Amino acid sequence: MGKVRNILETKKTGPVSIRPDNTVFEALELMAEKNIGALLVMEREHVVGIFTERDYARKVILRGKASKDLLVGEIMTSNPLTVSSDTSIEDCMACMTDKFIRHLPVIDDEKLTGIISIGDVVKFIIEDQEYVIDNLKHYITGI
Repeated sequence: MGKVRNILETKKTGPVSIRPDNTVFEALELMAEKNIGALLVMEREHVVGIFTERDYARKVILRGKASKDLLVGEIMTSNPLTVSSDTSIEDCMACMTDKFIRHLPVIDDEKLTGIISIGDVVKFIIEDQEYVIDNLKHYITGI
């Protein structure tokens, strides 16, 4: 099984971030523009939180609040779980499944390297399994 670095090597874009003093509405606009489900919340060059569609649904909509009046820092998930480029894909899948999270920031040497989603992890696992199956077919059939 591969490592987080293998997923990051295939990603076409880097992580998208926002500041904690931006409004939730600005965050939603950025997420819609980039067609993504999460933003890293950054202060200077440090990840201080993550803002996701779930944060919006559970902390804004369900509480009857207005996205133009709230700051990202008020509802973000602070101190998100992180992984490194050397973390195994299996460990990421276990973490995401056990903790019910969909995004993991990737931090190497205290610097943001990227972000992976549950979709990235599942795609990697499927492709890896297809590769193994193809090799086993070739081994068995001799072709």
